[in-house]
Amino acid sequence: MTAPFYVSPEQWYQDKAEYARKGIARGKPIVALEYNNGMVMMGENRSSSLRKISEIYDRIAFAGVGKFDEYENLRKAGIRYADLRGFSYCRDDVSAKSLANEYSTVLSSVFTREMKPLEVEILVVSVDETSNSLFQILYDGSVTDHERFVSIGGEPEDLRKIIREGWKDKMSLSDAVRLGSKALGGPGGSGNDLDHQSLEIATLDRRREGRIFLRLESGEIRGLLSG
Repeated sequence: MTAPFYVSPEQWYQDKAEYARKGIARGKPIVALEYNNGMVMMGENRSSSLRKISEIYDRIAFAGVGKFDEYENLRKAGIRYADLRGFSYCRDDVSAKSLANEYSTVLSSVFTREMKPLEVEILVVSVDETSNSLFQILYDGSVTDHERFVSIGGEPEDLRKIIREGWKDKMSLSDAVRLGSKALGGPGGSGNDLDHQSLEIATLDRRREGRIFLRLESGEIRGLLSG
């Protein structure tokens, strides 16, 4: 009788992590930057129908990199969670932190219990009257909160280096968009020149009443890129 095939837990998790990272690397990166009136999220997206950046709740946005159907299912689950929590308790109880923790629980459970991990990396971003929140959730459920800017997908250190070198406090939206475009087209991104037709951009603008999520149209993006 042959001995059963054995893989150590450490090797099993290492193999799953490598599998997830390879899947995520095939997607285009996304950056989120603070500007003087809120947050801007942007990524390369040449599709006219598929969205990588979306609204979750009144002041909360979501972005995903990796396998589209997997982060799209997470987006929908986040909307259901936020709506149920806001209806059952209070709209103020729906926060980026609670949503990030919920995503962390789901991703961690899949990573530890299932054979195949989710090939996704996601962002949860929110804006309130005085501050911004940035949460990055990895394929294994790890959560990291960031200040001012963050990137997911691609080569994150290269992207963050470009943003860090060009960063200015209280940037205008136009300055933030140009800096984000430079990072996305640089060595950590696609390595291509990006124009208004190849970028997907959305903002959380605290000056707006009610729902503050706004998806920018092609003409608006062209104007911001040109300064």
